[in-house]
Amino acid sequence: MSASAPRRDTRGIVDPADLLSRVRFRRHLPAPELRPYLEHYWLIDWDLPEPYASHVVPHPSVNVVFQRHGSPTAGENVSAEVAGVGLGLFTHELAETGRVCGVQFRPGGFRPFAPAWPVSAWTGRRVPLTEVFPDAPGTDPGVPAAVLSPDGDHARVAALDAFLLARGPAPDPAADHAMELVELARSDRAVRRASQLAAVSGLSARSLQRLFATRVGVGPKWVILRYRLHEALERAGTPGAPDWAALAAELGYSDQAHLVRDFTATIGVPPTAYARGPSVP
Repeated sequence: MSASAPRRDTRGIVDPADLLSRVRFRRHLPAPELRPYLEHYWLIDWDLPEPYASHVVPHPSVNVVFQRHGSPTAGENVSAEVAGVGLGLFTHELAETGRVCGVQFRPGGFRPFAPAWPVSAWTGRRVPLTEVFPDAPGTDPGVPAAVLSPDGDHARVAALDAFLLARGPAPDPAADHAMELVELARSDRAVRRASQLAAVSGLSARSLQRLFATRVGVGPKWVILRYRLHEALERAGTPGAPDWAALAAELGYSDQAHLVRDFTATIGVPPTAYARGPSVP
């Protein structure tokens, strides 16, 4: 499952062209020992003349996020947190200057670093880093200065590597199994139902639900639908109007109305409106 380069897609980002025109965004791979468990590191820096709200439909992943924002004259705010799997649209206002150094774990990949709790304990929550890693070094709230201080990406990546390697990963065959199943749901369009994953996994439906709750943080049906919604969002933002009925069938929805309902409930506008000009209320 290790990659030779970080993903380059923008899946999950609402109006990615607008966001990328305002911030400096890049991804980096972690140390080889960490790659089976992490998608990538993501780094963002900005210096904005006026506030800007970014919108993301989260992946079924846990993130560790170190951030610094504000101005030196008005005072800077520094924080470090664990962000569990986000269930709805995540909106974050960027203002003045700031910096984020994030770790996106593979779905299922976080538990080996924090084995004391099921991953569902963090779902829909953003908690201080020290709540999950009580030994996190640095000043309150436990942000390693080495992560946020360097201007160079190499030094930030090295600090993130050191932080994670000091905390695991602990061997966890169940997490490995969960990561394999989530990758199948992400990459194979033929997988449209949790029952198909259960059949592939050799687990009962109940055992599959338990595996996903403890290692991924959300259920297998939710994961399948989230990846299909990511694809619908990406297709809606490309030139040319999709055939929505055909796309709904392709993504495994029972009909176009169900795709429209899920898209609108998550993004805030119907897919046809988003296709005319990506935006959210």
